[in-house]
Amino acid sequence: MDEHVKQLSKLHGPCGYEQNVAYYIRDYVQDKVDHVQVDAMGNVIARKTGLRRGPVTLLTAHMDEVGFIVKKIEENGLLRFEKLGGHDDRILLAQPVKVLGSGNELDGVIGTMSAHFMKFDDPQKVRAHTKLYIDIGATSMEEALNMGVEIGTPVTWATEPKLIGPKEKQMIVGKALDDRAGCAVLLSVLNEVHQKDFAGELVFLFTVQEEVGLRGAQTAINQLPDVDLAIAIDTTAVSDTPEETMDQTLFLGAGTGIKIMDFSLLVQKAMTDVLKKVAIKANIAYQLEVFPGIGTDGGAIALANKGIPTGVLSIPSRNAHSPVEMVSMADLMATKDLLKEFIFNLDENTSFTF
Repeated sequence: MDEHVKQLSKLHGPCGYEQNVAYYIRDYVQDKVDHVQVDAMGNVIARKTGLRRGPVTLLTAHMDEVGFIVKKIEENGLLRFEKLGGHDDRILLAQPVKVLGSGNELDGVIGTMSAHFMKFDDPQKVRAHTKLYIDIGATSMEEALNMGVEIGTPVTWATEPKLIGPKEKQMIVGKALDDRAGCAVLLSVLNEVHQKDFAGELVFLFTVQEEVGLRGAQTAINQLPDVDLAIAIDTTAVSDTPEETMDQTLFLGAGTGIKIMDFSLLVQKAMTDVLKKVAIKANIAYQLEVFPGIGTDGGAIALANKGIPTGVLSIPSRNAHSPVEMVSMADLMATKDLLKEFIFNLDENTSFTF
């Protein structure tokens, strides 16, 4: 599991530019599934049929990560940028980034004033991203263009994944864990159900552009009218740190989150009841999640066709949408184990009626 997460975290794939991730996943799964395709929007759809009759079950996670896109090249070679997905302007200053130029990846940094200028500035001021710039070492527009940068060049964080903490409670820290961690869970589940006896058909859907409005999921589900039920895997923000807004309702390392509701989805009670029952029976650590500050592809999938019973398993995360997102390896394993046990509990009589 940790190797899947590390490798996926290293790949660069901001919203709309997920090619590196999509091709990696396509190539990884192609020998383990019956059919795999990358659709016109970039979603990876892989299907695998079980040995017994049962429902068509969709399992989904999104491939994109929050990032940036070059909006303007200044005459002095500095790059102005726009956001791809949700960012907090307070954490942008002095962060290393990768500028994904044509033919090469360039190291850069989001610039900031020297601390020596603080006495002449308002130290409480948070400058909007539109006032900031990326420095790639170019000293002119011509140099930046010759380095392979143009208007529309995507940008992402430049941090490398690492494991921290005691060996028995390791955490992984890095960029893009939202939602490459979920993608890693699906790949691990595929490995564990491969050549095993399960009912029905599994559809593994790895989506694009979730961070800019669940766009990939909305497109992909229209191609899958036969889906009977779905489980989305995504990260969610914990509330276990000391900030005054934290309410201590979701914790890192306390198990996978079984979603009750977020702003995009009210999970059907029959679905949450089954997930809880499976977790208890298999002795898998879980938490119940009520968090209106987040949405997932599950929200788009639940509304598709004539309505699809959809659950969400949430991987608890700290520092979301930053270059140093953190998740617990134990929570990742709990998410993988619960999803696998859920699959093995499906049969031809499975139904999630209102």
